[in-house]
This record gives sequence, structure tokens and C-alpha cells, in this order.
Amino acid sequence: MKIVREDVLHVAQLAALKVDEADLPGLTAQMARIVEFVAQLSEVPSGEQAPPFLAGPEAVAMRKDEVRPQQLGRVPADFAPDFAQGYFLVPRLGAMEDV
Repeated sequence: MKIVREDVLHVAQLAALKVDEADLPGLTAQMARIVEFVAQLSEVPSGEQAPPFLAGPEAVAMRKDEVRPQQLGRVPADFAPDFAQGYFLVPRLGAMEDV
């Protein structure tokens, strides 16, 4: 669709805008680019014919699931108040004394 000077003036009148004569060539070119872009959008498949968008590659290679112990900078016994047989020992709460 070809955008001409009269199209820009008509849109300006509908929007109640005053357009200077010197601005018309630039506005005409800008409106033509906008209409061209919107026309390109009609070429994009939509609805059920459009493939679903999935971010990333189509197939991701899964790494082998291996259980490995995590090495700590310091063993918990170094910084825990009480630590025995792999467990943190905490004092009992007063509310639990009857249990």
C-alpha cells in the first residue's frame, strides 16, 4: 500500500494534530514503514498452523546422572557446636521435656 501526503494529513486531522508542511515528507516515509511492517506481520503463520516456540535448541543432550559426594571446605565438626555420627546435635526445647 502506497502512503501519500494526503494519507498523513487525513490521519493528522483524525487525531486533531497540526502538521507543518516541512514535516510531511518525513511523516509520510515513517507511516509507509509502519504500514509495510504491519503487512509483514500478516505473513507470519498463526493459529494451529504456526509451530510452537520453544526457547533453546531443539534437543538437549542430558548428562549422566551420577551421585558424587560434595567436598566441603571444612568438615561440619569444625564449626558445629555438637556433631556426632554425621548429625548435628541440638539442645532439646523446654516444651519437649515431657516427651
